[in-house]
Amino acid sequence: MSHEFVKLFELIVGASLINNFVFTRFLGLCIFFGVSKKMSTAVGMSITFTTVMMISAALSWTVFHFVLIPFNLTFLRIVMFIGIIAGLVQASDTVMRKIAPELFHKLGIYLALISTNCIILAVPIISSDEKYNFIQSVAFALGSGIGFSLALIIMASIREKLELADVPAIFKGLPMAFITSGLIALAFAGFSGLIAE
Repeated sequence: MSHEFVKLFELIVGASLINNFVFTRFLGLCIFFGVSKKMSTAVGMSITFTTVMMISAALSWTVFHFVLIPFNLTFLRIVMFIGIIAGLVQASDTVMRKIAPELFHKLGIYLALISTNCIILAVPIISSDEKYNFIQSVAFALGSGIGFSLALIIMASIREKLELADVPAIFKGLPMAFITSGLIALAFAGFSGLIAE
């Protein structure tokens, strides 16, 4: 029991800090740079992204183990995972349009881009490759969502401050965002080796 808890803790910490998808694997950068301009949109996207990631990881694990493996259809896993993710994003799009229309308009095109985000697809693929059980897959998805949320919120807070800073014209906007994210990635590299394999 305690060993399983330690394993889950390692998965969450590993996915959120040590192997952060944005700062160490450099995945999901389109949404990362697009949504991290304002803190309000960063927080909204973080919640939506983590929710979709956890539900899609749970559904993908279930479909993979109870449909694809028994019927020897594992070669279809990417197609199935993309279908599950696209369906969930459509559902979250509809729910957000009704519940939080202001946030829905702020997120704009980036909400639809969740379905094509490589992090969302990478989580079930890595889970199936590493042969995680159901709880481990959900924990890995939670850690990945926390890591992405952490990246978005850190970047949004820095970019809001940079709006008031005296930045040379040539570095304004995306160039400064790239420099800043590179520096944050260097800081996250300090977490490597924190948990022994």
